[in-house]
Amino acid sequence: MIRMAEVEKYFGPLHVLKNINLEVERGQVVVVIGPSGSGKSTLCRAINRLEPINSGVIEVDGKPLPAEGKELARLRADVGMVFQSFNLFAHKTVVDNVLLAPVKVRKESQAEARKTAMELLERVGIANQAQKYPAQLSGGQQQRAAIARALAMRPKVMLFDEPTSALDPEMIKEVLDVMVSLAKDGMTMLVVTHEMGFARNAAHRVIFMADGEIVEDSTPNEFFTAPKSNRAKDFLGKILTH
Repeated sequence: MIRMAEVEKYFGPLHVLKNINLEVERGQVVVVIGPSGSGKSTLCRAINRLEPINSGVIEVDGKPLPAEGKELARLRADVGMVFQSFNLFAHKTVVDNVLLAPVKVRKESQAEARKTAMELLERVGIANQAQKYPAQLSGGQQQRAAIARALAMRPKVMLFDEPTSALDPEMIKEVLDVMVSLAKDGMTMLVVTHEMGFARNAAHRVIFMADGEIVEDSTPNEFFTAPKSNRAKDFLGKILTH
């Protein structure tokens, strides 16, 4: 579903993605973890061209990523993205946030889009908040609204870039629960996260990145019980001891 081959990315002299080769099969949940500044978010954002790459190939569902224009917009419609900050339109109600893109981009009728939006809000557990504005919701509810909004485009792939790192601890679970249910339904997902429990329980694969490189690519069980590299051992030692 996602293929990255020999992807290189520089920010000026800084080499942030180094020869990235990664394939994500349809229906797979791949969690990307690693220390800050390892290139995780850049990798995630490169998949839908929010971050242009310097060289290499990125394909989604067998099609190479177009550089710009209508083709890129079409591809982005197939790739849902959920960010650390919720990026909801403050002046629109929750349900209007969710139905906007299907009406504008997919050209769905207002009635059809609204029906789907309500179903999705039901699915993420906030249908009762549909007529509220984002500022009236908790962070966890806003993030669930953002997930519903991404799902409204019926994406083939969902990208999550640290979706819980701006949330209070008690709100993290409600967002992760939604992500776990998506995973169970067979959604192809690439998730950059610090939530090791989610990585352990919901992922098919864990990708460990450090200094712009993929250092390990293994099953959660292998990674958490027997990491191969010293870099990963060191990382796990720091985060799992507390």
